[in-house]
Amino acid sequence: MPIVKVIEVIASSEKGIDDAIRQAVAEASKTIRNIDSVYVKDIKAHVKDGKVSTYGCVCKISFRVD
Repeated sequence: MPIVKVIEVIASSEKGIDDAIRQAVAEASKTIRNIDSVYVKDIKAHVKDGKVSTYGCVCKISFRVD
């Protein structure tokens, strides 16, 4: 039975939520192997001058431990 570890990553993007999630996985992938899934715990957007300027999300990234 594999052991799975979960870390929490906060990411943001000016493009959208999808891009923020992809950035979270890309950044985690630099130092973590065997990533299996991403659970988006929270989504938010920053507003500047009445318009959305940045999208953000809190992701829980699961990976198998060797």
